[in-house]
Amino acid sequence: MGPFDRLEDAVEKYLGVTPRVTEGVLETFAAILAWVLLERLARRVLARVVSDTQLRFQVNKAVGYGLGFITALIVFKIWVREGVSGFATYLGLLSAGLAIALQDPVANFAGWIYIIMRRPFGIGDRIQVAQHTGDVVDIRPFRFLMLEIGNWVKADQSTGRVIHMPNALVFKNAVANYDDAFGYIWNELEVVLTMESNWRGAKTTLEKILAEHAERLTPDVTTRIRLAAESMHIKFGKLTPVVWTAVVANGVSLTMRYLCKPRERRSSASAIWEHVLEELGPMPDVDLAYPTQRVFDNRAEGKPGARADGVAK
Repeated sequence: MGPFDRLEDAVEKYLGVTPRVTEGVLETFAAILAWVLLERLARRVLARVVSDTQLRFQVNKAVGYGLGFITALIVFKIWVREGVSGFATYLGLLSAGLAIALQDPVANFAGWIYIIMRRPFGIGDRIQVAQHTGDVVDIRPFRFLMLEIGNWVKADQSTGRVIHMPNALVFKNAVANYDDAFGYIWNELEVVLTMESNWRGAKTTLEKILAEHAERLTPDVTTRIRLAAESMHIKFGKLTPVVWTAVVANGVSLTMRYLCKPRERRSSASAIWEHVLEELGPMPDVDLAYPTQRVFDNRAEGKPGARADGVAK
């Protein structure tokens, strides 16, 4: 009798576990250990062979899922040697119990399948789920990870925190994807002038500034816009920069609207604002409006026909 046979006899004698179950446990442990070792070996090999960080990350994920699937098949075969029907019955009862006891993990796993199959977002996309916004850095069976932006940091800049989001949130909340349509978003900057300013001249200046700073629509972007319109029935109107005019409480509002990449919103806005201040500053007939107090003498400054004394001059 060999050492392994003596081990089986001891386990059966003291724990009441049959040799068949003991074999299955040991073989399952060996399969899982082999999975872990092979995955680590694959990571080391890929680190030397693949230089591109993003490609290496994707290949590592694919290898990990592939080895995990193979390990699951091996474990399944280990435990069904005595017949598939009994195992299927056991698996059905176990699944029903787990579905009740582990509702959240099951929902998260279902969310992972939905994310993988339907692709509402992928690794590298910038998304917003509930009140959280960030760049997706990993998608796992029970949660996905986002590098947070916003919060106490302004203008969509990173906070440096990684948020672990349960996959089931995609079933309960709207998911906003910044990159899904065609890789650009619209940004708006509002310039408010006093009522007495030459707003037409200022608007012409702002249009020239936008034309200089706005993104050029390359053929690739045009193709992505066309594909988005075909696949999701999205219709885009004016894609070139535009300046809209409106009257607000403290003056004339000139709103600059332009396309930019999601991760360049703050840098593009900063560059445009610097140019706006440089151009509007020297203009003698243009003043920026800001919260202040002003005394207005209607009888001296009002239009002749609308003065308080009612007498036209």
